[in-house]
Amino acid sequence: MILLNDLSENLQINDPEECHTISPVSWSQYEILLSKLGEQSSYRISYLDGVLEIMAPSRHHESRKTRIGTLLEIYFMETNTEYFPTGSTTFRKSEREVGGEPDESYCIGTDKEFPDLVIEVVVTSGGINRLALYQKLGIQEVWFWFEDRLAIYHLRQDAEQFAATFGYEAINRSEVLPELNIELLTESIQNPSPLAAAKAFREGIKNNG
Repeated sequence: MILLNDLSENLQINDPEECHTISPVSWSQYEILLSKLGEQSSYRISYLDGVLEIMAPSRHHESRKTRIGTLLEIYFMETNTEYFPTGSTTFRKSEREVGGEPDESYCIGTDKEFPDLVIEVVVTSGGINRLALYQKLGIQEVWFWFEDRLAIYHLRQDAEQFAATFGYEAINRSEVLPELNIELLTESIQNPSPLAAAKAFREGIKNNG
């Protein structure tokens, strides 16, 4: 069984974003680890086909994911869009040996077992491929915030055409939130002042409307 104490000693204080992967790990070991950590754990756990990944989010990571979540909730309220936030819930499918905890996630329109949209803030590379993970969970749209830009991927029925990205097509505008101005959202996330960003984003939504 994986010893969390041993693993946590290897997480560097000056680089808490460093990811650690272990394999092979059985599905039962993964579930035992989730149970031991509990819902209040600061670790982010992912599992795909026998590979386990553990990551402790950095302050920069958490700041960005919270900023994106705040701005999206402003958008939902200003546009009267029904939404159900599912946050960093652990989503898993035992029959497909996959489990993950997105940075932010949302069901749009109606509440569902799995979210329509997940968001990942990428600070360090490596580890489990998130598109492969979310494809197995059946997530329709995945956003990555990386190097101050948003990359948007939407799951397609014709998986062979987009085999390199595990069935996801890179797109410029969200299909889950088609009216959302991605340029405005990106500029607001980049704004160094959270308060100014929120005010500018709300004003931009009103002006576009």
